[in-house]
This record gives sequence, C-alpha cells and structure tokens, in this order.
Amino acid sequence: MMFKRALVMACAMAAVLAMGSLALAADVIKIAVPSPFTGSAAGYGDNVKAGVVMKVEEVNAKGGVNGKKIEAVYFDEQCDPKEAATVGTKIAGDKDLVAIVGHLCSGAHLAALPNYVRVGVAALSPTATNVTISDKGKDAKGQPWSFRNVYLDDFQGTFLADYMLKELNLKKVAVFYENNDYGIGLKDAFVKQAKANGLQVVGEEAYMKGATDFTPQLTKLKGAAPEALFIAGYYAEGALIADQAKKLGINVPKFGADGLDNADYIKLAGPAADDTYLTTPFLAETAGPDAKAFIDAYKAKFKRDVDWMSANAYDAAGMIIEAISKVGPDRAKIREYLAAINTKEKAFKGITGLTYFNDKGDCVKPAYVKMVKGGQFVPAPKQMSN
Repeated sequence: MMFKRALVMACAMAAVLAMGSLALAADVIKIAVPSPFTGSAAGYGDNVKAGVVMKVEEVNAKGGVNGKKIEAVYFDEQCDPKEAATVGTKIAGDKDLVAIVGHLCSGAHLAALPNYVRVGVAALSPTATNVTISDKGKDAKGQPWSFRNVYLDDFQGTFLADYMLKELNLKKVAVFYENNDYGIGLKDAFVKQAKANGLQVVGEEAYMKGATDFTPQLTKLKGAAPEALFIAGYYAEGALIADQAKKLGINVPKFGADGLDNADYIKLAGPAADDTYLTTPFLAETAGPDAKAFIDAYKAKFKRDVDWMSANAYDAAGMIIEAISKVGPDRAKIREYLAAINTKEKAFKGITGLTYFNDKGDCVKPAYVKMVKGGQFVPAPKQMSN
C-alpha cells in the first residue's frame, strides 16, 4: 500500500514537472544560430553571436514577441561542411527551432541547406556569399528557403577589380585563393572582371584551409613583380600570407573581401596588415542615425568596435523576429513572410540599410571600402559609387 501511494505521488510529481516544462517551452520561441564557435573561424562566429545577442536581448527587454521570449540556440559547426551537415540535420529535426540565422561560411551553408529545404525551414545567412547558394536554396516548386542579407561573391569580386584600376590605378595583380566554395567563387569573379578591365593577372595560387607556409608560392609570384596582392580567403591564412609576403619584400597593397574583415587579421599579421583594402557591407562611419544607438550599445557591451558581421547578424535576427511577430512561430509562414519582402517599398529597414529579396532569396547591398592603417581599420580615403 505504501509502495502504491509513493508510486502515485511520484507520478503526480512527474506530471507537474512535465506540465511546468511544457509551460516554460510554450513561453519561449527558439531560433537556431549555426556558426563556427571553435576553430580557426571562431572570431567570425563570435561576431555573429554578438549581433544576435544584441537583437534578442533588445526584443526580450521589451516583452518578447506576443508575450513570448525569444531564445537563440547556438550550434558550433566550425565553418566545416561535414560538421555543418550534421548540425543541419539536428536543426531540421527539431521542430521547436522555427527559423535559422546562418550559416556563416558558404561551404557550411551549402552543406546544411538540403536539410532545411527538405523539411521546410528558412535559413537567413548574414554572411554566406557564394553564388551557387542562390539556386540550391530553392525547393522543387522554386520557393526559396535560403535567404541572405549580404551581397554575393560575384558582386564584391567585380567591385574590387574595378576599385583597383579606377581608384588606385593598379595594373598588375597576383591572386591567392582558398580552395573552397567561398575562395573559388570570389577569385573567379575577380579574375573575370580584372581581365575585362585590362588588369593583368600575373599569377593565381590556391591553398587549403589550415595551410601555414606560403613562401614557395609567394617567391614564384614575386618574380612577376605584382603591384597588388588579392587574397580570396579567410583571415587566419590571409594574415600569414600578408606577413610572409612582407618578409619576402613584396611590399604591395593587399586586397580582400569580407573573409579578411576581422580584428584578428590585424592581430595575426601585425605590421604586415597595413595597406590591406577590404570590401564591407557596413561601415560605422557612414551609418545613419538608426545605427548610432546600436553602435554605442555594442561598444559598451563588448568593449570593441562594431564589425559588419555583427551588424548583419543583428538585422538578420531582426527580420526573422519580425516575421515571427507577424505570422507566429510557423516555419512555412516565416518563409512566406520573408519571401514577400521583395520590393524596395516592402524592405526591412535595419541598421545596415534596406533589405529586400529577389525570387532566389538574395539581396542587393552597397559595398564600402575600408583599409588597415597604423594597425587599425579605417575608411579608405577613396570610395567608389555603387
């Protein structure tokens, strides 16, 4: 009799706890944030997380969405396609995760994307720029499940080739590119436009992620007397390339895209980082009044300057949260809401400007140029109209 009474009480207690857990879950809306939080690209992931944290805390401080708190669930995929595919399977299978801010790296985004298209959950990347994502993010009906609030590699590769010639009057360039989706896409766009402009590409050298010795390739390129060095890759290897080039006496301006845009590039390259020019979709110095409050709050919270990935992640999270507030935590309806932001008149107004999508989930954003001078990122003195 005592055993039965204890069993009944235990079951009752379990039921109460389960009900409490369900009530707690009902008061929370979860979004997934897959990004590299360990490994060589962790600096990027930290920036994306910072932007998401800012937006989620801001929304929750105002009461959340329709009385429910927003919770960001972070997944470490190390910017690695294999790990991203595994993470993507987990996210797709968890129906409590109603939308995704990510992935960060193009290769990781491409690897995870089939999972999201298969089950129907929208992924809005603030940073993945590879061109092939546009078509692979659509389902059999042609509906986009992948969205981006960042420009694509073909745009920034073309932009940099134009900038070199038109603004700096450079004529000969050597190219280093990482042998992955991001590096190849960026390199191809740059080289195509460079040749169209009459800019002489004196050499192209590929490298693998994690490589540390670039001396053989740099020695080969030095003989071609380049006036500039274009690095299509990420900051860890890019910093080593810049440093080793300087040691070999290749004292020419370096150029890169969003992949080099991280404070760790300067830390790792040291003085060799100076005279590096980068495209960026967000420049704090040109930001409007709506962005000023974000910039000040960001500096106060994280004790560092705002980077473009944080700004884009803040806006990406903002777009998804706005969708949830309008249509509820429904995966399909969130996708429909994002896809309907398809004209300038319907654009989402964020701190990075206006964002609206074409039928592939891509957007058009202007590019700015910043450079490293005296160990700091500063706006390049010459900007090019978009």
